[in-house]
Amino acid sequence: MKIAVLSDIHGNLLALEAVLEDIQRNECEKILFLGDYALAGPEPGDTVNFCMSLSKHENIEMIQGNTDKMIAEYSEEVYNNVAKNAPIMANALKEEAKTLSQHQIEFLKELPVQKTLTVDGVKILMVHGSPRRNNEDIMPDTPLEEVEKMISGVDANLILCGHTHIPCGFQTNAGQTVVNDGSVGRPFTENPESCYVIISTKGNGEFEVEHCFVKYDNYQAAKVLAARTFEGADKLAHMLIHPTHRHF
Repeated sequence: MKIAVLSDIHGNLLALEAVLEDIQRNECEKILFLGDYALAGPEPGDTVNFCMSLSKHENIEMIQGNTDKMIAEYSEEVYNNVAKNAPIMANALKEEAKTLSQHQIEFLKELPVQKTLTVDGVKILMVHGSPRRNNEDIMPDTPLEEVEKMISGVDANLILCGHTHIPCGFQTNAGQTVVNDGSVGRPFTENPESCYVIISTKGNGEFEVEHCFVKYDNYQAAKVLAARTFEGADKLAHMLIHPTHRHF
Protein backbone atom coordinates (compact mmCIF):
# COMPACT_ATOMS: atom_id res chain seq x y z
CA MET A 1 0.00 0.00 0.00
CA LYS A 2 1.13 3.55 -0.71
CA ILE A 3 0.50 6.11 2.04
CA ALA A 4 0.99 9.84 1.45
CA VAL A 5 2.12 11.99 4.37
CA LEU A 6 1.93 15.78 4.32
CA SER A 7 1.85 18.73 6.66
CA ASP A 8 2.44 22.44 7.13
CA ILE A 9 0.06 23.66 4.45
CA HIS A 10 -0.23 27.10 6.05
CA GLY A 11 -3.15 28.37 4.02
CA ASN A 12 -1.51 27.63 0.67
CA LEU A 13 -4.38 26.09 -1.24
CA LEU A 14 -2.58 26.19 -4.59
CA ALA A 15 0.25 24.11 -3.16
CA LEU A 16 -2.13 21.66 -1.49
CA GLU A 17 -4.08 21.10 -4.70
CA ALA A 18 -0.86 20.45 -6.63
CA VAL A 19 0.34 17.95 -4.03
CA LEU A 20 -3.00 16.12 -3.97
CA GLU A 21 -2.85 15.80 -7.76
CA ASP A 22 0.61 14.26 -7.44
CA ILE A 23 -0.63 11.93 -4.71
CA GLN A 24 -3.41 10.78 -7.02
CA ARG A 25 -0.92 10.19 -9.85
CA ASN A 26 1.14 8.06 -7.49
CA GLU A 27 -1.99 6.02 -6.61
CA CYS A 28 -1.71 6.46 -2.84
CA GLU A 29 -4.52 4.76 -0.95
CA LYS A 30 -4.28 6.68 2.33
CA ILE A 31 -3.33 10.27 3.17
CA LEU A 32 -2.03 11.37 6.56
CA PHE A 33 -2.08 15.08 7.49
CA LEU A 34 0.27 16.15 10.29
CA GLY A 35 -1.15 19.61 11.00
CA ASP A 36 -0.69 23.36 10.47
CA TYR A 37 -3.48 24.00 7.98
CA ALA A 38 -4.09 27.74 8.04
CA LEU A 39 -1.66 30.18 9.61
CA ALA A 40 0.09 32.90 7.58
CA GLY A 41 -0.82 31.73 4.10
CA PRO A 42 -2.51 33.13 1.00
CA GLU A 43 -5.95 31.57 1.59
CA PRO A 44 -6.38 30.33 5.17
CA GLY A 45 -10.18 30.20 5.20
CA ASP A 46 -10.54 28.40 1.86
CA THR A 47 -7.78 25.99 2.86
CA VAL A 48 -9.46 25.09 6.13
CA ASN A 49 -12.79 24.58 4.33
CA PHE A 50 -11.08 22.28 1.85
CA CYS A 51 -9.40 20.31 4.63
CA MET A 52 -12.71 20.01 6.47
CA SER A 53 -14.23 18.40 3.39
CA LEU A 54 -11.24 16.10 3.00
CA SER A 55 -11.49 15.00 6.63
CA LYS A 56 -14.78 13.25 5.88
CA HIS A 57 -13.06 10.66 3.66
CA GLU A 58 -12.35 7.34 5.37
CA ASN A 59 -8.88 7.07 3.78
CA ILE A 60 -7.71 10.36 5.32
CA GLU A 61 -6.35 10.89 8.83
CA MET A 62 -5.63 14.32 10.33
CA ILE A 63 -3.99 15.63 13.48
CA GLN A 64 -3.48 19.10 14.94
CA GLY A 65 -0.38 21.24 14.49
CA ASN A 66 1.02 23.77 16.94
CA THR A 67 -0.30 26.76 14.97
CA ASP A 68 -3.75 25.17 14.75
CA LYS A 69 -3.73 25.01 18.54
CA MET A 70 -2.62 28.66 18.76
CA ILE A 71 -5.47 29.77 16.50
CA ALA A 72 -7.99 27.68 18.46
CA GLU A 73 -6.76 29.01 21.82
CA TYR A 74 -5.96 32.54 20.71
CA SER A 75 -5.60 35.19 23.39
CA GLU A 76 -3.51 38.29 24.02
CA GLU A 77 -1.09 36.13 25.98
CA VAL A 78 -0.69 33.72 23.05
CA TYR A 79 -0.14 36.67 20.72
CA ASN A 80 2.52 38.21 22.99
CA ASN A 81 4.37 34.90 23.35
CA VAL A 82 4.59 34.50 19.57
CA ALA A 83 5.47 38.17 19.00
CA LYS A 84 8.62 37.88 21.14
CA ASN A 85 10.40 35.82 18.49
CA ALA A 86 8.19 36.05 15.39
CA PRO A 87 6.28 39.35 15.19
CA ILE A 88 5.04 38.85 11.64
CA MET A 89 3.71 35.40 12.46
CA ALA A 90 2.01 36.96 15.49
CA ASN A 91 0.33 39.48 13.18
CA ALA A 92 -0.87 36.64 10.98
CA LEU A 93 -2.10 34.73 14.04
CA LYS A 94 -4.19 37.69 15.18
CA GLU A 95 -5.66 38.00 11.67
CA GLU A 96 -6.56 34.29 11.38
CA ALA A 97 -8.16 34.25 14.83
CA LYS A 98 -10.27 37.24 13.80
CA THR A 99 -11.28 36.17 10.29
CA LEU A 100 -11.74 32.39 10.51
CA SER A 101 -15.29 31.38 11.39
CA GLN A 102 -16.14 29.72 14.67
CA HIS A 103 -16.92 26.54 12.75
CA GLN A 104 -13.46 26.56 11.17
CA ILE A 105 -11.78 27.27 14.51
CA GLU A 106 -13.72 24.42 16.16
CA PHE A 107 -12.47 22.07 13.44
CA LEU A 108 -8.86 23.00 14.23
CA LYS A 109 -9.51 22.79 17.98
CA GLU A 110 -11.03 19.31 17.87
CA LEU A 111 -8.26 17.65 15.84
CA PRO A 112 -6.29 15.08 17.87
CA VAL A 113 -2.75 16.00 18.90
CA GLN A 114 -1.40 12.57 17.92
CA LYS A 115 -2.76 9.48 16.25
CA THR A 116 -1.60 5.86 15.99
CA LEU A 117 -2.55 3.42 13.25
CA THR A 118 -1.29 0.11 11.90
CA VAL A 119 -1.02 -0.53 8.17
CA ASP A 120 0.26 -3.83 6.72
CA GLY A 121 1.93 -4.68 10.00
CA VAL A 122 3.60 -1.26 10.35
CA LYS A 123 2.69 0.62 13.53
CA ILE A 124 2.68 4.33 12.69
CA LEU A 125 2.65 7.30 15.08
CA MET A 126 1.53 10.64 13.64
CA VAL A 127 2.84 13.72 15.48
CA HIS A 128 3.38 17.33 14.47
CA GLY A 129 6.68 18.27 16.15
CA SER A 130 7.81 15.27 18.18
CA PRO A 131 6.10 12.72 20.45
CA ARG A 132 7.06 14.99 23.37
CA ARG A 133 5.85 18.37 22.09
CA ASN A 134 3.96 19.68 19.09
CA ASN A 135 6.54 22.46 18.61
CA GLU A 136 9.74 20.47 19.07
CA ASP A 137 12.13 20.50 16.10
CA ILE A 138 13.42 17.38 14.40
CA MET A 139 15.95 18.75 11.92
CA PRO A 140 18.45 17.16 9.51
CA ASP A 141 21.29 18.10 11.89
CA THR A 142 19.56 16.97 15.09
CA PRO A 143 21.89 14.43 16.77
CA LEU A 144 20.55 10.88 16.60
CA GLU A 145 20.82 10.50 20.36
CA GLU A 146 18.55 13.54 20.82
CA VAL A 147 16.00 12.10 18.37
CA GLU A 148 16.08 8.86 20.33
CA LYS A 149 15.35 10.80 23.54
CA MET A 150 12.39 12.50 21.83
CA ILE A 151 10.82 9.15 20.92
CA SER A 152 11.68 7.37 24.16
CA GLY A 153 8.80 5.13 25.22
CA VAL A 154 7.21 5.12 21.75
CA ASP A 155 6.66 1.59 20.42
CA ALA A 156 5.76 2.55 16.84
CA ASN A 157 7.89 1.27 13.96
CA LEU A 158 7.50 4.55 12.09
CA ILE A 159 7.21 8.03 13.62
CA LEU A 160 5.99 10.72 11.20
CA CYS A 161 6.47 14.42 11.94
CA GLY A 162 6.59 17.85 10.32
CA HIS A 163 6.74 21.32 11.93
CA THR A 164 10.25 22.35 10.81
CA HIS A 165 9.34 22.55 7.08
CA ILE A 166 12.67 20.81 6.35
CA PRO A 167 12.56 17.17 5.18
CA CYS A 168 14.80 14.60 6.85
CA GLY A 169 14.83 11.09 8.29
CA PHE A 170 16.53 8.93 10.91
CA GLN A 171 17.02 5.24 11.61
CA THR A 172 17.45 4.67 15.34
CA ASN A 173 19.61 2.09 17.05
CA ALA A 174 16.40 0.36 18.16
CA GLY A 175 15.32 -0.05 14.53
CA GLN A 176 12.66 2.66 14.53
CA THR A 177 12.29 5.08 11.63
CA VAL A 178 11.63 8.80 12.13
CA VAL A 179 10.58 10.83 9.08
CA ASN A 180 10.01 14.57 8.75
CA ASP A 181 7.82 15.19 5.70
CA GLY A 182 8.90 18.78 4.99
CA SER A 183 6.18 21.28 4.07
CA VAL A 184 3.45 21.62 1.47
CA GLY A 185 2.80 25.33 1.80
CA ARG A 186 5.91 27.03 3.24
CA PRO A 187 9.12 25.11 2.42
CA PHE A 188 12.18 26.32 4.35
CA THR A 189 14.79 24.83 2.03
CA GLU A 190 16.54 26.33 -0.98
CA ASN A 191 14.03 24.47 -3.12
CA PRO A 192 10.67 26.33 -2.94
CA GLU A 193 8.71 23.31 -4.24
CA SER A 194 6.17 21.59 -2.01
CA CYS A 195 7.39 18.45 -0.27
CA TYR A 196 5.54 15.39 1.00
CA VAL A 197 6.34 11.74 1.71
CA ILE A 198 5.18 8.43 0.26
CA ILE A 199 5.38 5.35 2.50
CA SER A 200 5.22 2.11 0.51
CA THR A 201 4.34 -0.85 2.75
CA LYS A 202 5.27 -4.38 1.71
CA GLY A 203 2.58 -6.28 3.59
CA ASN A 204 5.01 -7.95 6.01
CA GLY A 205 5.88 -5.06 8.31
CA GLU A 206 8.51 -3.69 5.96
CA PHE A 207 8.27 -0.33 4.19
CA GLU A 208 10.11 2.20 2.05
CA VAL A 209 10.13 6.00 2.41
CA GLU A 210 10.40 8.56 -0.38
CA HIS A 211 10.35 12.36 -0.20
CA CYS A 212 8.53 13.84 -3.19
CA PHE A 213 8.81 17.40 -4.50
CA VAL A 214 6.01 19.11 -6.41
CA LYS A 215 6.04 22.32 -8.43
CA TYR A 216 3.11 24.70 -8.07
CA ASP A 217 2.42 28.32 -9.00
CA ASN A 218 4.28 29.81 -6.05
CA TYR A 219 4.40 33.22 -7.75
CA GLN A 220 0.61 33.36 -7.82
CA ALA A 221 0.42 32.15 -4.23
CA ALA A 222 2.91 34.85 -3.23
CA LYS A 223 0.87 37.51 -5.03
CA VAL A 224 -2.27 36.52 -3.10
CA LEU A 225 -0.39 36.41 0.20
CA ALA A 226 1.25 39.81 -0.37
CA ALA A 227 -2.21 41.35 -0.83
CA ARG A 228 -3.31 40.32 2.67
CA THR A 229 -3.73 43.17 5.14
CA PHE A 230 -1.63 42.17 8.16
CA GLU A 231 1.78 43.82 8.58
CA GLY A 232 4.58 41.71 7.13
CA ALA A 233 2.46 39.73 4.67
CA ASP A 234 4.73 40.90 1.85
CA LYS A 235 7.78 39.40 3.57
CA LEU A 236 6.04 36.07 4.05
CA ALA A 237 5.04 36.19 0.37
CA HIS A 238 8.69 36.66 -0.62
CA MET A 239 9.51 33.50 1.34
CA LEU A 240 7.33 31.45 -1.02
CA ILE A 241 9.67 32.45 -3.86
CA HIS A 242 13.03 32.57 -2.05
CA PRO A 243 12.92 30.70 1.26
CA THR A 244 15.66 32.05 3.53
CA HIS A 245 14.42 32.12 7.14
CA ARG A 246 12.30 29.83 9.27
CA HIS A 247 10.60 32.57 11.26
CA PHE A 248 9.69 36.24 11.04
